[in-house]
Amino acid sequence: MKWMLSLLLLMLPGIARAEVAPSNAERCVQHYAMQYRVPPELIAALIDVESRWNPRAVSSKGAMGLMQLMPATARRFGAFQPFDIEQNIAAGTRYVTTLMWEFHGDLRLVAAAYYAGDRWVGQKQLNYRNPDVVAYVQAVRRQYLMRKYAAARPPRR
Repeated sequence: MKWMLSLLLLMLPGIARAEVAPSNAERCVQHYAMQYRVPPELIAALIDVESRWNPRAVSSKGAMGLMQLMPATARRFGAFQPFDIEQNIAAGTRYVTTLMWEFHGDLRLVAAAYYAGDRWVGQKQLNYRNPDVVAYVQAVRRQYLMRKYAAARPPRR
């Protein structure tokens, strides 16, 4: 009997999630990813790792919002209110788009540059040894692949 309750509790979040309408942030991710022609799973994976979908997140280095934009990056890409969900996702997606162009679509380099800066990654390519960068790229890759797999699965009935 106990195991049935545990199984029900494990299934409940998945069932509840399937019935909930997408959040404003998720709609923004879909919209801006389509507008700038980047994989929505990549933008969502970056948000998973950067802020865990907390729009008020602030890092110890001063990065802000869902996509953890540094103040200069936020301004450069048009997020003058970086805690505004739509501005943050729009600016972050524009930044990812420039990284996609710069690194010819190599998602490993895009993720590394998003974390460590495009100048540093541009000079080092994938020859970096920083364990934080390596761990970050692996975390984004893991989330990205999970989201790609989930998007490809047929919906449950």
